[in-house]
Amino acid sequence: MPGSDALLEVLLAGGRRADRLTHVRHIPARAGRTADWPSWADPALVRGYRALGVDRPWAHQVEAADAAWSGRHTVLATSTGSGKSLAFWLPALSAVRADSAAGLLDPGRIESTQRRGSVLYLCPTKALAADQLAGLARLLAAAGATDLRPATCDGDSDAVERRWAQEYADVVLTNPDFLHFALLPGHRRWARLLRSLRYVVVDESHAFRGVFGAHVAAVLRRLRRLAAHHGADPTFILASATTSDPAQSAARLLGITPDDVVAVTEDTSPRGRKTFALWQPPVIPGLDPLLGLPPDDDLGPDGPPRDVAPTAPVHRTATAEMADLLTDLTLAGARTLAFTRSRRAAESVAATTRGHLDEVRRGLGASVAAYRGGYLPEERRALERGIREGALRALATTNALELGVDISGLDAVLIAGWPGTRVSLWQQAGRAGRAGTEGLVALIAREDPLDTYLVNHPEAIFDAPVEATVFDPTNPYVLGPHLCAAASEVPLRADDVALFGPGTAQLLDVLVERGALRRRSSGWYWTHAESAAGMTDLRGSGGQPVRVVEEGTGRMLGTVDAAAADATVHPGAVYVHQGATFVVQDLDLEGSVAIVRARTVDYGTWSRWLTSIEIDGVRQERTAGPVTWGFGSVDVTTQVISYQKRRLPEMTAIGGEILDLPARTLATTAVWWTAPMSLLAEAGLEDGDVPGSLHAAEHAAIGLLPLLATCDRWDLGGVSTALHVDTECATVFVYDGYPGGAGFAERGFHLGATWLRATRDAIVGCGCSAGCPACVQSPKCGNGNNPLDKAGAIRLLDAVLAHEG
Repeated sequence: MPGSDALLEVLLAGGRRADRLTHVRHIPARAGRTADWPSWADPALVRGYRALGVDRPWAHQVEAADAAWSGRHTVLATSTGSGKSLAFWLPALSAVRADSAAGLLDPGRIESTQRRGSVLYLCPTKALAADQLAGLARLLAAAGATDLRPATCDGDSDAVERRWAQEYADVVLTNPDFLHFALLPGHRRWARLLRSLRYVVVDESHAFRGVFGAHVAAVLRRLRRLAAHHGADPTFILASATTSDPAQSAARLLGITPDDVVAVTEDTSPRGRKTFALWQPPVIPGLDPLLGLPPDDDLGPDGPPRDVAPTAPVHRTATAEMADLLTDLTLAGARTLAFTRSRRAAESVAATTRGHLDEVRRGLGASVAAYRGGYLPEERRALERGIREGALRALATTNALELGVDISGLDAVLIAGWPGTRVSLWQQAGRAGRAGTEGLVALIAREDPLDTYLVNHPEAIFDAPVEATVFDPTNPYVLGPHLCAAASEVPLRADDVALFGPGTAQLLDVLVERGALRRRSSGWYWTHAESAAGMTDLRGSGGQPVRVVEEGTGRMLGTVDAAAADATVHPGAVYVHQGATFVVQDLDLEGSVAIVRARTVDYGTWSRWLTSIEIDGVRQERTAGPVTWGFGSVDVTTQVISYQKRRLPEMTAIGGEILDLPARTLATTAVWWTAPMSLLAEAGLEDGDVPGSLHAAEHAAIGLLPLLATCDRWDLGGVSTALHVDTECATVFVYDGYPGGAGFAERGFHLGATWLRATRDAIVGCGCSAGCPACVQSPKCGNGNNPLDKAGAIRLLDAVLAHEG
């Protein structure tokens, strides 16, 4: 296979694409450093690892395994492909085998058979758990360790599989969702596992951020409490990508102090030379922007509309560019993952690439497929097997393959658009050149303020530290339902209050007042017939996923998050599955099902919606001259009102329909800043200029906040208005897109001046004349990016910043 420099030449196409390359960074190779196997390690497991090619472990693996074996909670934060699984399986499985041997040596002791150790493995996705089980099977077969009994158990497991895991499994591999909905509420059925729990492994722990991280933190506290209830005190081992301050993040996740966590951060595994290219698609001269955009670029998980003002320059989209680059890499023999920012984009890149390859040689397109959430489990397993074994040469994927599913031997990774954080960027990039071989990575900019800024400021990518994992375990919208769930498992006692963190006592009072819990002298009790675990959804999707079912056959094609259903599977919407198109016939929100009919169409659909915002309470406030900055709780009401059809690929509007869908209200947190009449006059804005100036500033601010907060553009929303009823003047709001908030808007409040300076600089630095997707247009605007006033936004931001110190 060609090296990374040769693959870069493939992208450059003999110089024809050289103007699109904004920067190349060569990341040098690194030699590995090994250590001796620990003396306590089970000899059979060591033989098994050696049979699989691990003659000596890397030094960081031994350091983490030693800490865990000594009973210290441990977090191992190293790069993709650095062998983190050995670091947690070696002590965990050695402990189970030691307990097993003790029982055999003294079979007359009843307690030895009862206390045979067990291990609980948690990860964010079912795919990763299935992959880890396959790896465990290979290790145990190589070790001849037939006494160990691992099993996966999740929402897809039937009653027989669950019962076997409850009664016999030494190692149970699952996810936080199953822990929340099934294992913890049914802890008496899992008493054997819980009372013998020696280790809890939390894999890919950096993925537990934002509201999802807050939910998982509450679940882990419930797990610690029930393990203690059954007489166990397990050691936690967390495996993470390279993040800032992993001990602090691990401690916050577990509800302990950072001093109680051993952090192993030095990566001693070998790394092949990596070539990292930053890439900006070209401007297409003379093209009407309303006719030049394919349907799949810059679309978030909700699939919102993408509209641009007629005066904007048009860059070739990142998905179209990615399809060309993926085609050329596949023809050159490279094995590639192409990361996209949405499900629709993954389908589009795969379909376009297949078409290009079939033009070269019929049938060649079959070597490329899409991979995304919403596929059925058997489809995902088949695709993972195909790319692993070589039947597939490339996958166009969402971030579903960012996490640690073992797919090695890849030559290249393409990334369409900034993935939200540096942690995610390096996780995705780490898929290229694993196991010490060379690899190529290309980050392809979308038309987005942050993307444009980053590909032209490489120091912000390569010379800045990775972020810490940010989440707020005290979010009352998250913690309240978990306190109810905990009380339903075992009544809450006064001693439990400290475990769940600050504010728990006050929150329990609120839950009692609202009738959710009952207070007795001995503690707090759940007295309702329904399951308390059903009160909350860890993934923050706001309800049961909507099943997409084919009319006539009853075949389930996939699922869509409840919050995204209005915008993506409304009646008349086009739904794409592995290149095939379906049209939605009916959306039953109560039954959580969308009925679709197979139909070949030459158009796509984009929904439109209206959003309003109401301030519920001000938590923090400051003034800067006439400007008032606020942070507090808000209610955001959104209603999808219509959709538009556009013919593909030219994107000509060909009609649309009005929709009758219910309004949805999100109770969350927001940061806002006001622009009273005196400030608007200072900025030289006439009445007619104000809406477009505010709107443009809002869009650009949303685009830039992810550079300062540990979030993604899709974690945020915004509203701007020339006169807001609560502030009584022009106001710009940016809010967290999760119930109760996620900490991102609060970060924007505290970094307000820095944030708006970066926003102003990004708008000024864009070369367009009247505003474009690279500065003030938004891919998720429900108003069709209208009105927008780039020049007015600059004057407005200059006036605001003039009053900052």
